Amino acid sequence: MVQNDMIDKLNADLKNAMKSGDKMRLDTIRMMKASLQKVVIEKGNNFTPDDGISFLLAEAKRRKEAIELYEKGGRQDMADQEKQELAIISEYLPKPLDENELLSIIEATIKEVGAQSVKDMGKVMSAVMQKVKGQADGKKIQDMVKTKLS
Repeated sequence: MVQNDMIDKLNADLKNAMKSGDKMRLDTIRMMKASLQKVVIEKGNNFTPDDGISFLLAEAKRRKEAIELYEKGGRQDMADQEKQELAIISEYLPKPLDENELLSIIEATIKEVGAQSVKDMGKVMSAVMQKVKGQADGKKIQDMVKTKLS
Protein backbone atom coordinates (compact mmCIF):
# COMPACT_ATOMS: atom_id res chain seq x y z
CA MET A 1 0.00 0.00 0.00
CA VAL A 2 1.22 3.44 -0.92
CA GLN A 3 0.34 5.16 2.34
CA ASN A 4 2.38 2.54 4.19
CA ASP A 5 5.47 3.48 2.17
CA MET A 6 5.12 7.13 3.10
CA ILE A 7 4.30 6.32 6.74
CA ASP A 8 7.23 3.88 6.89
CA LYS A 9 9.56 6.60 5.58
CA LEU A 10 8.18 9.08 8.13
CA ASN A 11 8.63 6.52 10.93
CA ALA A 12 12.24 5.84 9.91
CA ASP A 13 12.99 9.56 9.65
CA LEU A 14 11.26 10.13 13.00
CA LYS A 15 13.57 7.59 14.66
CA ASN A 16 16.62 9.19 13.05
CA ALA A 17 15.51 12.65 14.21
CA MET A 18 15.07 11.33 17.76
CA LYS A 19 18.54 9.77 17.73
CA SER A 20 20.18 12.88 16.33
CA GLY A 21 18.32 15.22 18.70
CA ASP A 22 17.06 17.43 15.84
CA LYS A 23 14.01 18.93 17.54
CA MET A 24 12.77 20.93 14.53
CA ARG A 25 12.93 17.88 12.28
CA LEU A 26 11.33 15.69 14.94
CA ASP A 27 8.42 18.10 15.51
CA THR A 28 7.84 18.60 11.78
CA ILE A 29 7.83 14.88 11.01
CA ARG A 30 5.49 14.20 13.94
CA MET A 31 3.10 16.85 12.64
CA MET A 32 3.26 15.44 9.10
CA LYS A 33 2.71 11.89 10.32
CA ALA A 34 -0.32 12.85 12.43
CA SER A 35 -1.85 14.89 9.60
CA LEU A 36 -1.19 12.13 7.07
CA GLN A 37 -2.84 9.57 9.36
CA LYS A 38 -6.00 11.71 9.32
CA VAL A 39 -5.99 11.78 5.51
CA VAL A 40 -5.44 8.00 5.35
CA ILE A 41 -8.33 7.40 7.75
CA GLU A 42 -10.61 9.75 5.79
CA LYS A 43 -9.74 8.13 2.44
CA GLY A 44 -9.61 4.57 3.74
CA ASN A 45 -8.88 2.08 0.96
CA ASN A 46 -9.26 4.84 -1.63
CA PHE A 47 -5.95 6.47 -0.61
CA THR A 48 -3.70 6.88 -3.67
CA PRO A 49 -0.17 8.19 -4.31
CA ASP A 50 -1.79 11.42 -5.59
CA ASP A 51 -3.49 11.85 -2.21
CA GLY A 52 -0.08 11.65 -0.52
CA ILE A 53 1.40 14.20 -2.90
CA SER A 54 -1.65 16.45 -2.51
CA PHE A 55 -1.24 16.27 1.26
CA LEU A 56 2.44 17.27 1.02
CA LEU A 57 1.67 20.08 -1.43
CA ALA A 58 -0.99 21.45 0.91
CA GLU A 59 1.43 21.38 3.84
CA ALA A 60 4.12 23.13 1.75
CA LYS A 61 1.64 25.74 0.53
CA ARG A 62 0.54 26.41 4.11
CA ARG A 63 4.16 27.06 5.09
CA LYS A 64 4.78 29.36 2.11
CA GLU A 65 1.72 31.44 2.99
CA ALA A 66 2.76 31.61 6.65
CA ILE A 67 6.28 32.70 5.67
CA GLU A 68 4.86 35.53 3.59
CA LEU A 69 2.54 36.68 6.38
CA TYR A 70 5.24 36.51 9.06
CA GLU A 71 7.66 38.48 6.89
CA LYS A 72 5.03 41.15 6.23
CA GLY A 73 4.34 41.31 9.95
CA GLY A 74 8.01 41.71 10.84
CA ARG A 75 8.25 38.31 12.55
CA GLN A 76 11.41 37.00 10.93
CA ASP A 77 11.94 34.46 13.73
CA MET A 78 8.61 32.79 12.93
CA ALA A 79 9.25 33.06 9.16
CA ASP A 80 12.59 31.29 9.64
CA GLN A 81 10.90 28.47 11.58
CA GLU A 82 8.34 28.03 8.79
CA LYS A 83 11.17 28.01 6.22
CA GLN A 84 12.87 25.18 8.12
CA GLU A 85 9.61 23.21 8.20
CA LEU A 86 9.09 23.85 4.49
CA ALA A 87 12.58 22.53 3.73
CA ILE A 88 11.84 19.32 5.64
CA ILE A 89 8.45 18.84 3.94
CA SER A 90 10.04 19.49 0.52
CA GLU A 91 12.31 16.48 1.03
CA TYR A 92 9.24 14.26 0.66
CA LEU A 93 7.95 15.91 -2.52
CA PRO A 94 8.85 14.65 -6.01
CA LYS A 95 11.97 16.17 -7.61
CA PRO A 96 11.04 19.49 -9.27
CA LEU A 97 11.17 19.64 -13.06
CA ASP A 98 13.66 21.97 -14.68
CA GLU A 99 12.41 24.62 -17.09
CA ASN A 100 13.25 22.62 -20.25
CA GLU A 101 11.42 19.51 -19.01
CA LEU A 102 8.42 21.62 -18.06
CA LEU A 103 8.43 23.42 -21.41
CA SER A 104 8.43 20.13 -23.34
CA ILE A 105 5.50 18.82 -21.25
CA ILE A 106 3.58 22.05 -21.89
CA GLU A 107 4.26 21.92 -25.65
CA ALA A 108 3.21 18.26 -25.86
CA THR A 109 0.04 18.98 -23.88
CA ILE A 110 -0.89 21.91 -26.11
CA LYS A 111 -0.69 19.55 -29.11
CA GLU A 112 -2.62 16.80 -27.28
CA VAL A 113 -5.58 19.02 -26.38
CA GLY A 114 -5.46 20.92 -29.68
CA ALA A 115 -5.16 24.33 -28.02
CA GLN A 116 -5.14 27.25 -30.45
CA SER A 117 -5.29 30.38 -28.31
CA VAL A 118 -5.36 31.77 -24.77
CA LYS A 119 -9.06 30.78 -24.69
CA ASP A 120 -7.91 27.14 -24.42
CA MET A 121 -5.71 27.88 -21.41
CA GLY A 122 -8.02 26.12 -18.95
CA LYS A 123 -7.84 22.81 -20.84
CA VAL A 124 -4.07 23.02 -21.13
CA MET A 125 -3.55 24.00 -17.47
CA SER A 126 -5.75 21.16 -16.24
CA ALA A 127 -3.89 18.56 -18.30
CA VAL A 128 -0.42 19.91 -17.44
CA MET A 129 -1.17 20.09 -13.71
CA GLN A 130 -2.20 16.42 -13.74
CA LYS A 131 1.08 15.45 -15.42
CA VAL A 132 3.41 17.49 -13.18
CA LYS A 133 1.63 17.21 -9.85
CA GLY A 134 4.03 18.34 -7.17
CA GLN A 135 6.91 18.90 -9.55
CA ALA A 136 6.32 22.52 -10.61
CA ASP A 137 4.78 25.72 -9.33
CA GLY A 138 1.31 26.47 -10.70
CA LYS A 139 2.05 30.16 -11.29
CA LYS A 140 5.16 29.32 -13.28
CA ILE A 141 3.19 26.82 -15.37
CA GLN A 142 0.45 29.39 -15.95
CA ASP A 143 2.95 31.98 -17.15
CA MET A 144 4.63 29.50 -19.49
CA VAL A 145 1.30 28.27 -20.92
CA LYS A 146 0.10 31.84 -21.45
CA THR A 147 3.32 32.70 -23.30
CA LYS A 148 3.05 29.61 -25.52
CA LEU A 149 -0.59 30.26 -26.38
CA SER A 150 -0.14 33.98 -27.09
